[in-house]
Amino acid sequence: MDSFPIVTLTTDFGEGSRYVAAMKGVLLSINPQLQIVDISHSVPHQDVQQGAITLLETGRFPSQTIHIAVVDPGVGTDRGILYAEIDGQRYIAPDNGLVSCLAARAKPTTMRVVQNNKLWLDEVSNTFHGRDIMAPVAARLSLGIDPAELGPQCTEFVRITLPQAECVGQKIEGEVTEVDSFGNLITNITAEMLAEVPRGEQTRVCCDEHETMGIFSTYADQPPMTLIALIGSGDKLELAIVDDSAKIMLGVGVGAPVSVEW
Repeated sequence: MDSFPIVTLTTDFGEGSRYVAAMKGVLLSINPQLQIVDISHSVPHQDVQQGAITLLETGRFPSQTIHIAVVDPGVGTDRGILYAEIDGQRYIAPDNGLVSCLAARAKPTTMRVVQNNKLWLDEVSNTFHGRDIMAPVAARLSLGIDPAELGPQCTEFVRITLPQAECVGQKIEGEVTEVDSFGNLITNITAEMLAEVPRGEQTRVCCDEHETMGIFSTYADQPPMTLIALIGSGDKLELAIVDDSAKIMLGVGVGAPVSVEW
């Protein structure tokens, strides 16, 4: 094991939530040498799909990094908690679809149900399994326990399917699947789908009732307060208002229809 193993946190707790500190306190009380990285605590409350997208779009971490994801509307019910090893990374999350998109991209090499309560805190709240189960399990994994101690192997788990864009003739139809912290609208239309699409003004990009012409390279390619379409860092088509929030200015969000025609 690394001397300073990494644990990441992805939750819907909200920035500044004391629940985040509570999980970190458990992690560090078991392994004070942990490096804890906050991926996001701004996943919309109880929005499993957005949590799954956040995990899917998270950048690469060193091999064997442990990722805890807590977007858990079923906390306290009989839903399971999963441990999964996918593409060299390790994940602990409720079995509600959070890891299913990762598992669709790369087949898990190991998947177990977290059932060994000897690895949990002595007292487990019905409403905070992130603190009482997932955090202590992650910390003990970082100290080198065998994942086989967590519980039995499994092959069946809850799966969700993300909406897919479609290309018909000279038109691509998709939708907004994410809104970033700047208010930019990230779609499910990929750079690969746009590879042969003209980038000039003959191409029209529509979002709900709003439209812009052309696909640009940078936000600075248009003046402030202009609606612009471009390929973002995640290789997806984005719609942005230069120097402002597209979500606020356009009044649209996740699920809004987006089309590209040329």
